[in-house]
Amino acid sequence: MITKSKLLECSIVNFTTFGSKRFTLDELAQKLAISKKTIYKYFKNKEDLVTQSLSFLLDKYLLEVEAIVTNSREDPIVKVILIYKKGFEYLKHFKPSFLFGIKKYYPKADKVFTNFSNQLVYSTILSLLKEAKSKGLIKDEVSLNLVCELYFLRIDHIAFKNDNLFNVYSNEILVRYLIVYNLKGITTRTYSNSYFE
Repeated sequence: MITKSKLLECSIVNFTTFGSKRFTLDELAQKLAISKKTIYKYFKNKEDLVTQSLSFLLDKYLLEVEAIVTNSREDPIVKVILIYKKGFEYLKHFKPSFLFGIKKYYPKADKVFTNFSNQLVYSTILSLLKEAKSKGLIKDEVSLNLVCELYFLRIDHIAFKNDNLFNVYSNEILVRYLIVYNLKGITTRTYSNSYFE
């Protein structure tokens, strides 16, 4: 018997690969060798499935973020880099059509993604940047809220704007250009880490 967890896992892999609108429930049922009726045992409709499968993926990532924040002995700047390095491993599997599709067709799923982005940036990342600033690692004159707004809140928009940058560049290059160089620009001259060298 198929579990809800297995359904969510298979769904999000296919939605992010093919687009949430394009990948149908019939295709999902066929892939899992189940009836469509089985899917409806767990989910009200396709939007419910898209929303819950996206939440499933984002919750998995948030557990990894929490582990980086609490278990890593790195300084707060390096923790930010590690969080995005891990996040880019997730985003590289997304097709731009997935994010555009949820925005257009699945408003509940889009709200989940927007809330997740806001929570990640304005809670976790901003807290780490504030900690870094209090330790003298970030220049005094830097507005951390503006940094979050300009650089961290819009990464998915930049990465998927025209072409999927994850198809063009490696994760390492994207982390360097989208995260490391921006962080390097706001840190004090005396601060350095292995990513800055």
